[in-house]
Amino acid sequence: MADFTNKRILLVEDDNFLSELLSKKLMESKANVMRAADGEEAITMVKANPKFDLILLDLMLPKVGGFEVMEAINADPKIAGTPIIILSNLGQKNDVEKGVSLGAKKFLVKAILSLDEIVDAVAEIIK
Repeated sequence: MADFTNKRILLVEDDNFLSELLSKKLMESKANVMRAADGEEAITMVKANPKFDLILLDLMLPKVGGFEVMEAINADPKIAGTPIIILSNLGQKNDVEKGVSLGAKKFLVKAILSLDEIVDAVAEIIK
C-alpha cells in the first residue's frame, strides 16, 4: 500500500460519490486530502494553501472547468508547477494534448480505472 504520510492532495471532483470514495482511499494511505466540488473553489483553495503535493483534477466541473483551473495555477508564480493529474471521462486526443500542454503529469480516464489504479498513479507522481 502506498504511504502518503505528510502529503497534501487536493481532489477536485464534482461527483460527490466518487470524491468520497477516492478521498477515503487516499486517506487510507495517510494522505491529507482536501476536496473541492468546482473549479472556482479549487482555485481559491490552491491560492490559500499553496503547498499541495498534488492536485487530482476533473475537467468537467461547475463554474470553472479543469483547463481553466490549470491556466489559473500556471499564471500564479506561487502555485505554478504544482503537480496535477487529470482525472476525467474526457479522453479524446485533443483533451489529453491540451492537458499535457498545460502541465498535467498524467491524464487518467476515470471510467476505465479502479480506485487502486488511481492511487498507484498518485504514488508515481508524489513518491
